[in-house]
Amino acid sequence: MQIARVIGSAVSTIKPDNIRGTKLLVVRAATPSNELYGDPYVAADIVGAGSGELVLISGGSSARRALGDDSAPVDAVIMAILDSLEVDGDVTFRKH
Repeated sequence: MQIARVIGSAVSTIKPDNIRGTKLLVVRAATPSNELYGDPYVAADIVGAGSGELVLISGGSSARRALGDDSAPVDAVIMAILDSLEVDGDVTFRKH
């Protein structure tokens, strides 16, 4: 799993049937101290995340399993929205 922040959305009206109806969001990896890094990428959202939220991403075959379809053409899925994050006894993020 990877921590990431939702920074946007991707809209596609034409896509494979097995991901039709799946919301696609643009995310960037985040450190535990909430600093963004790396290139943005698209993840399928299965939990109803929104812009600006800190989320957990699952990748690869685990992402496809989370969608319930091992043949889905998905490399990343948003599988949780973080309410808080504690690292080494310090709260580094708390959802308002």
